Amino acid sequence: MNSGSLRLRLGLAAAGLIALALVLAGIGLTLIFDRVLDARTADGLDRTAKLIAGQVALAPDGAPTLPREPPDSRFSTPYGGLYWQVERAGGTALRSRSLWDRSLGTLPDTSEEPAVGDLAGPDGGRLIAVTRRVSIPGNGGTVALAVTVAEDRRDLAQSRATFLRLLVPSLGALFAALTLAMSLFVRRALAPFRTLRADLAAIHAGTQARLPDTFPEEVRPLVADLNRLLDAQERDLERARTGAGDMAHGLKTPLAVLDALARRTEAADPALAAEIAEQAHAMGRQVERTLARARAASGGLRRRACPVGPAIARIVGALKRLPEGESLRWEIAVPENLAFPGDEGDLTEILGNLLDNARKWAHRRIRVSGGAEGGEHRLVLEDDGPGMSEAAIAGIARGRRWDESRPGTGFGIAIARDLAEGVGARMHLSRSELGGLRVEMRWPVPAA
Repeated sequence: MNSGSLRLRLGLAAAGLIALALVLAGIGLTLIFDRVLDARTADGLDRTAKLIAGQVALAPDGAPTLPREPPDSRFSTPYGGLYWQVERAGGTALRSRSLWDRSLGTLPDTSEEPAVGDLAGPDGGRLIAVTRRVSIPGNGGTVALAVTVAEDRRDLAQSRATFLRLLVPSLGALFAALTLAMSLFVRRALAPFRTLRADLAAIHAGTQARLPDTFPEEVRPLVADLNRLLDAQERDLERARTGAGDMAHGLKTPLAVLDALARRTEAADPALAAEIAEQAHAMGRQVERTLARARAASGGLRRRACPVGPAIARIVGALKRLPEGESLRWEIAVPENLAFPGDEGDLTEILGNLLDNARKWAHRRIRVSGGAEGGEHRLVLEDDGPGMSEAAIAGIARGRRWDESRPGTGFGIAIARDLAEGVGARMHLSRSELGGLRVEMRWPVPAA
């Protein structure tokens, strides 16, 4: 797919949007995970704070005591990452062994119980902490205590890193799956345009006249416009062909008059009569060429591929019955699958002009070959006659006669070239290895 492909553009746009959506989703999931992790951690710390608050008691001297510490071993390991302390109004009363010789701060009192926030850890790290305030009876009154439990956020960072290690590959796999699904979706969505392209190729090949009405609703306006364009082009071509035909038929009568005048004056002035006859004949050939161009143009939308081999066989069979054709050796090597992208009438006129020209100039041998090469069909006609100079070949390209010694010489090749170019074929003239003229035609392989 090149840079102008609609499928490529839609695919890249979809892949970009999918990537952006997944990046935003990853960020959102990470934020949600962090909040959920903090909430679950705070909930666990609060349960520990409630456990400590439920066990704390006052000694006879009024000092708080804790009969049994929480079972987690990190509370007993210096700087183990999990800490607790019990604080009263006069200062810290109890703390876990993990705090060693340090103490935790206390979160500010809030309307919500417990208070949740961050504190500085004993080793300089950040802690997520929960403070629960309780009052216990003692010494004829109550004593207010603040129970704080905290956990090092570095432990939470490990959980976050594990989550990200699982999240990133998962999002990558999801990106690949969604991109593949979107690619299939875009291909499916553009399927009507591939069908439209195939139908247009069928119209160009002549296998159908109009686009069908079976396209989706979004494509039908385009199909309707194309059908109207095809109809308008067909009408314009028909008018052009009719006009060319009218002009050509209108010239036939004056040409017939000139020919009659030439015959009348032949006895009195043979040279003048021959000149008039020759010019009338040249004008007639130009009329034939105009009709051939009009027919080639009008057949553009109704063109069908036709086999080349049978047409060559018919024409060669007819030319062999002429005096010059009986003594020639005709070498025909054309494959059966060689097909010409035009109707049978165009092919017959092209081959008739080229083969008749070869018959006029060949000494003993005419060779016709063909085949497929590089995605194209190729047809080559050669003879062993005198051939043509480069200047004469250039004259053919301009539609002039290239030899005045024989009536009509050169116009047949010009007509053949016009018809060939009208159906998309290319004609190249050069000198053959046999010594005479070599005519090569190439055209794309026609649609079936």
